[in-house]
Amino acid sequence: MKDQQGRQVVGRIRWRRFALLAVPGCAATAALGIALAQGAVAASFAVSGQQFKVSADSLTGQGFAQYGTIDTNARGDLLPVATVGIRTARINNLCQSVVTKLPVLGNISLTLTAGAGDTPVEAENLFLDATQLEGDAAFHTIEIGRDASTLDKGPDGAQGMQDAFSQQADDLQINGLRQVAWAANAGTFKLSGLKMKIAKGKKECF
Repeated sequence: MKDQQGRQVVGRIRWRRFALLAVPGCAATAALGIALAQGAVAASFAVSGQQFKVSADSLTGQGFAQYGTIDTNARGDLLPVATVGIRTARINNLCQSVVTKLPVLGNISLTLTAGAGDTPVEAENLFLDATQLEGDAAFHTIEIGRDASTLDKGPDGAQGMQDAFSQQADDLQINGLRQVAWAANAGTFKLSGLKMKIAKGKKECF
């Protein structure tokens, strides 16, 4: 970019400017490229067109980070999310559900459960791209309002855009977890007592 005198001008992309670019057509493509370059998009896979629900009696974790990112689907739509990164996590009584509406059949529910009893679900380098999160939470040594590009307590790669809001903590505990998300991924995910059920109608975790 050059000014009126023909000199090269270098600037930073602010979140508000980025949001203004996130419109259909060529502008959306440009915004996506900028976000990818700054590490704001979880580009490992295209998310489905359905959000899923997750619930748990409790989640305890070491190395917590949270910041804003953008997921994309197969159509190239931009989906703003709050990414939660946790280095190591233990989850008690995990439930995950998604409802799909099919022609003729109507709603079909897929439900996964694990970690009941004395053996919790274990995860390493866990990332959750959420649009809703509820529960009773406790954090230790929390930093709120840190620049998202400087996060260093979460998993490797758990950083957002420069100048963007974020928070991090040494550890966390969430009781009565309720979450709606577009995506989740982990380096390791151990599901003790895994059970899967498919049923007609809406059979959700909450």
